[in-house]
Amino acid sequence: MRMSALSARTGVSVPTLKYYLREGLLPPGRATSPNQAQYDDSHVDRVTLIKALTEVGGLDLATVGRVLHVIDRPEVERLGVLGCAQRALLGAGFVDLDESESRAIPTSRARDWVCRRGWQIDLHDPVLDDLDRAWAACESAGIGVDEERLDAYADAVERIGEIDVASVPPEPTAAVRQVILGTVLVDPVLTALRRLAQQHIAVSRDHRP
Repeated sequence: MRMSALSARTGVSVPTLKYYLREGLLPPGRATSPNQAQYDDSHVDRVTLIKALTEVGGLDLATVGRVLHVIDRPEVERLGVLGCAQRALLGAGFVDLDESESRAIPTSRARDWVCRRGWQIDLHDPVLDDLDRAWAACESAGIGVDEERLDAYADAVERIGEIDVASVPPEPTAAVRQVILGTVLVDPVLTALRRLAQQHIAVSRDHRP
């Protein structure tokens, strides 16, 4: 198909597709003349994935580029599945397990909490910094997320984590893709389910005899 047909099938404008090509997000098509190329279903799949990562996952194009690079050429042997996923999503802030052992462990409330809970987590993981900021913001807003409530949330999230891990295929390259895309695209599903569950529980309680 020509680029105009690719645009029609994906709902992405031709100028945007050309931008994806220039930035290396979309592989070149098969050249048929100096100014023309043919595209196939693999290009449709790639554009659809970019749309999902940006529109549903909320990623900027720089992060999308890292995600696509790691999916196409994952460094599983050196970093492992988790390292590859974090490299794609966090960029320079990802946890390099080969280097983390030699670095001093930062102190923070979130790190103290995961240690008390017994979670086996690299304490250099920048996601712990995200938890610290979010936790502090809740307290500043008067939400009242104390450690007991955080433990209750963690109990529920562990079950979600079990479901996620059970869905990861054994083959390393496929596993990297699953972890990255599952992290980005399933998060909005979980957010929507939480809101629907809140509505269901509130209505159910209101209608109790």
